[in-house]
Amino acid sequence: MTYYSLFRAVAFMGLTLPVACTQTPMESSATLSAEQRLLSGQSATVPDTSGYHLAAPQDPNGIGKYYQGRQIAHVMGHEGAEWLERNDRQQEEGTDVLLRELKLKPTDVVADIGAGTGYFSFRISPQVPKGKVLAVDIQPEMVKYLRDHKVQNKALNVEPVLGTVRNPNLPAGGVDLVLIVDAYHEFDHPREMMRAIRTALRPGGRLALVEYRAEDPSVPIKRIHKMSEKQARKEVEAMGLEFVENVQTLPQQHLLIFQRPK
Repeated sequence: MTYYSLFRAVAFMGLTLPVACTQTPMESSATLSAEQRLLSGQSATVPDTSGYHLAAPQDPNGIGKYYQGRQIAHVMGHEGAEWLERNDRQQEEGTDVLLRELKLKPTDVVADIGAGTGYFSFRISPQVPKGKVLAVDIQPEMVKYLRDHKVQNKALNVEPVLGTVRNPNLPAGGVDLVLIVDAYHEFDHPREMMRAIRTALRPGGRLALVEYRAEDPSVPIKRIHKMSEKQARKEVEAMGLEFVENVQTLPQQHLLIFQRPK
């Protein structure tokens, strides 16, 4: 979601297994250094005029940084990559439904932010035979994994991209659709990332933001790893993207569609 989250499972429900969206011993070094930068030498509460706020974590699964009133969740590492490819993921998350709802065109350039093992990148690839998939991750290990598995997945139009916590390193005005699945809530620089994503989108280009529904208490995910439609819209619209719709066909997640103005 990385700030690109890499594994989600029973830890969401408050159990202690080392799986994603919960702080575990497998936390990535990128996360640790980010939190150290945030808290080193800071007082208990430090305001920021760009919407950021530093304070003691209200939830132990979050970092001491808040954006637009929302505590940012911990980032997880590449060590749990196999979990992304679990057999029941399609049933649990309705990933086939998600891909269908993206309504891709054969010529589209798609950026998969937090690509991880390429679960979505490699499935999007055949849907854009005349386009390409920019598979972005901030962890070199995941970028290497993507490169190593392009051929066996017959996905030569997938281009792995090493991003940073502030910038996905996408071409300006060169992307038709940006997809972010269960990762945005872990971005430790969401304002900077969304500014860069807006710049990368063509006029009329879309952002598909997928996050577990905070409004639904039956979704067995820890609160800090959910987002409400209201909060997501507040943050994304502030960066100049227009809300289009909430596609309500996924079992547990919002599929929020935004658009760069034409």
